[in-house]
This record gives sequence, C-alpha cells and structure tokens, in this order.
Amino acid sequence: MKRSTTIRAGFILAAAFLAGCDSDNGTGPTEPQPLPAPSGVAVSALSATSVRISFAPVAGATEYVIQRAEGASGGTFAEAGTTSETSWTNEGLSPSTIYRFRVRARGGAGTDSPFSGEAQITTPEPGAREATISSDILTNRTLYADTVYQLSGFIKVANGAVLTIQPGTKIVGDYDIPGSSLFVLRGARIIAEGRADAPIVFTSERPFGQRQPGDWGGVIIVGNGITNRGAPTYIEGTGTDAVQNPLVDYSGGTNNDDNSGILRYVRIEFAGFPTAPNEELNSLTMAAVGRGTTIEYVQVLLGLDDSFEWFGGAVDGRYLISYEAADDHFDASEGYVGRVQNMIAFQSIRPEPRPNLAGGAATDPQGIENDGCWAENCNAGDSNRSASLPYTVPVFANFTLIGPPAGAWDTPSGNIGMMLRRGTGGLYVNGVVARYTRAAVSLRGEQTNQRLQDGLLAVRNIYFTDNATVFQTSTNTSVEGVQYSLDLAANALEAGNATTASLFTAFPTNTQNATAASFDWTPAAGSPIATGGLNDFSGLPEALRNAAAGFVTPTTYRGAADPNGPKWWQGWTTYARF
Repeated sequence: MKRSTTIRAGFILAAAFLAGCDSDNGTGPTEPQPLPAPSGVAVSALSATSVRISFAPVAGATEYVIQRAEGASGGTFAEAGTTSETSWTNEGLSPSTIYRFRVRARGGAGTDSPFSGEAQITTPEPGAREATISSDILTNRTLYADTVYQLSGFIKVANGAVLTIQPGTKIVGDYDIPGSSLFVLRGARIIAEGRADAPIVFTSERPFGQRQPGDWGGVIIVGNGITNRGAPTYIEGTGTDAVQNPLVDYSGGTNNDDNSGILRYVRIEFAGFPTAPNEELNSLTMAAVGRGTTIEYVQVLLGLDDSFEWFGGAVDGRYLISYEAADDHFDASEGYVGRVQNMIAFQSIRPEPRPNLAGGAATDPQGIENDGCWAENCNAGDSNRSASLPYTVPVFANFTLIGPPAGAWDTPSGNIGMMLRRGTGGLYVNGVVARYTRAAVSLRGEQTNQRLQDGLLAVRNIYFTDNATVFQTSTNTSVEGVQYSLDLAANALEAGNATTASLFTAFPTNTQNATAASFDWTPAAGSPIATGGLNDFSGLPEALRNAAAGFVTPTTYRGAADPNGPKWWQGWTTYARF
C-alpha cells in the first residue's frame, strides 16, 4: 500500500512539472478552431428540375459540402454535392417538389464548420417557360429544356465562356430584331448535345405554317483553325452596325486541332437572314473551326443562304442533312481540310423568304460548291487567288445529292450537283448525284485541274441519274472558266438510267404535305446504289488516302445510307415547308 501511494505521488508531481513547463514557455499545441458556418444561403430555381444554391464565402474554406432533404420538414439530409465555388447547381430534381438545403465549409483537419441554416424552395411546375437572351454570354451558362429561349439580337458567346444546351431545348430567333443569331467566338465553346429522342432545335419564333427562310440569322462558330486568307477576314453578314452587329474577324488562326465544342442531334430551321444585299448569314457557319470540335447528326431546314458552310479549318462531320436550301447545301472554301461522311441534300422547291428582305433565293444553287480562295486577302495575292495555300482539300464521302425537278427552280446558272472550282481539291467518293437540271458535276478552272494532276483531287465511285449531263462543258477558255471532265469507267463513275425515286425505300414526289416519315434514304430492293462503292482506298493518291484515314470508312454502297445499317436520320429530323 505505501509503495503504491509513493508511485502515485510521483506521477502527480511529474505531471505538475510538465504542465508548469508548458505553461511557462507557451509553445504547446493548440486545438484547431472550426470555421464559421456559411451565411447568406439562398436557393433559386433554374428550371423545373434544377436549382442553384448560393452563399457567402468563408475565409479559410477549401470547399463546401451541400446537403439536401426533401419536404417542408422532416426528411433526412444527405450529401448532394461539393464545390469550391460559392454557388452550385443541383440538377435532376423533381418538378413541383419542396427541397431544403444546407451548407458546410471545409478547411484543414478538424476545422469543418457547422452546417448553415436551411434554405427552402419549391421547384416549378413542368412546362415550357420563356426567357430572352439579349446580351452576350461572357461566363459559363446552361440552357434548359423546359424553357424556350429567344435570341434577341446578335448574341456572342465570348471571353472563353462555355454555353451548354440540354437535350430537347428550343431556341428561337427574334423575328422583330432582324438577323438575331448566335455567335460562338474564338476561344469560347458550345456544348449542344441533344439526343435522337430529344434534339436541340434552333428555329423561327413564328408559328407553324407561317415560318419562312430568313426569319432569323443562324449559328456561327469561329475557331482558331487555319485558312488561306490573311487579315482581316470577316464573317459575311457582320459589320452592319458597329454596336449591335460589329465585324467578326476569323483570320490568323494557327491550330487546326482547336476545339469549339459539340453539336450533336441539332436542327437549325428557317435561318439565313440577309443583313445587307449579298450579305447573308448561313444556317451553320464554321469559320476556321478545328477538328477538336464535334459536328454530327445536324440538320438544316429551309435556310435562305447556304445550309453548311466551312471557311478553312479542319472540323470533321458525320450525318449531316440539308433539306430545301435557298442556296448551296454544302459549301467549303479557304483551305478547308476536314472530312465529312454521310451527307444528304434534298431540293424540291424554290424556297420563298420572309418579305422585305435585302436578298432572296440564290440564282446559282448547288448541291456541293467548293472553292480554293476567291476573295480579298487570299494568300497567293489577287492575281492568282485560286493558288492560295493551304489548298481546300476536304474528303466528302457517302453523299446523296438530289436537285429540284425540272420546272421547280430553273436558274440561268447553278443547279449543278457538284461545283468544284477555283483551285479546290478533295476526295469525293461513294456518292449519288441525281436530278440536277444543268449538270451533275462542274470541274472548272486551271488551278482545279492542277489539283487533279497533283493527286489532290479525285472523284470516284459515284452514281449519276436524271441529270442533264454528267460533266458540264463550256466554250469559256478563261483561266477560271475552262471545264474538264473525267473518264467515267476509269473512275467508277456510273451514268445510270434509274429514276431518282426508285433508288430509295421511300421518296416523296410531291412535298406539299410531306413529313420526315416521307423520306427513307435506305437503298430500295435491287437499287443500283446498294453496291458499287469503293471499299478499299489503297489505290487512291497517297495524299487523299492519308486525308481520309482515321475518320472516313470505305463502303461497298454508294450514297448516305447503308442498305443493312441503321436509319440514322430517323427520330430527330423534321420536314415541313412552312
């Protein structure tokens, strides 16, 4: 007993001594202090299924934990997400539902704050709301499917911002502000990922039955890709107003791998407003857009200018559809070197634009119209523009080009399926060209012929029918006017005699009341285009073979549809005359 007491007393003295030492020198450890709880917590509805939680910053916090509970009271809080910012968006909620949120700040070990007080919200009822976009988008923004957005003016996505658009979202152009349009400028991005069952639609705000080409501007994407024109090079249709519509320059790009975002399952309808005479906006303009960008499953319907236009750059594309263009369906120039596979162009009428415009339907519409360079500041100079580098050398594979029937839209120029001129090169393979009243192909200009001689141009394995002639001829012997033709057999070019309608499973001969279901581009049983494709590119000139590699797949069929493959246009495309 005495020994135990002595030991206990020693322990007490030692502890007192150590405590006194700590007290004397003041260097002992201190307990970490918790951060204060976030204040100013607020919740705002973004849509029927999404809300934004915001709060004041907490000094020393490295991240914030957001918890959510359902119902006005009770209900168990569970973690909904974390963020290093002072706002956070919670998506995937239920409409017309009460939610409560609270926030905790996190710092180092042992410094987590208590939870804040609760903030409550009831999500809106489902159904289309309306919102107007009337100023430029300079920070990241999301457009939601339960809201119809009106583009009011020339709206720019700029300052490196990312515009995200949910599947099923509808965006309309303001009819009363001429040229209302969406520009995605260099350095910014658009992420428009629709689905086959929920495409993203850019269209006229006028009601069904009253819509016309040119009701609004269009979608313009400007990247950092390479062109064969020097500075300045402006987007056509810009510069009509120094404040509302300033000039947009796309010259000086250096990176053909640049990424401007994604367009997937997107429709662009009734666009192409002319801001001045001969200054139209295209439905989809891709100016110096790089191959880091994704363009696939995109349809243009009844645009007043070109449906798809590429100015330089190298963006690739798949599954593109143009119905009833008022100018060219597919137009590439200024050093474009991208690849596109599976393309459909269909024309049955001369589109009638909205009234009182500075321009109307073109006098020289084409299926494909490809040029080298033919404007100011071409790299080779004004005296030899079509020799400008880099050459326009695209790969267009598996295309179906259908022109207007005789009498529907007769013009003194144009009405040619493939206009290849002004020094363009490229590989044009496994296609169908039908019903063009002047010619299927115009191979025009000395520099274009030079691309052919240099192995930078080939036209292979194409089926022609119902055209006035395969290759256009002319007595014009000027440098740009001289015409050339190719040996049909040597290039597997077939001048067929099948009717256009007989080539396909379903093809409308009268489109007045046609719908998307009126079109089935699958080759009909026994159709000559079900075979005859070039399914091995090894015999092509090396430069063209290399250009196609890694993206374009050789096929045994011709045209845009695999006779045994999916009907890739079904479910997300539309057809309407008005």
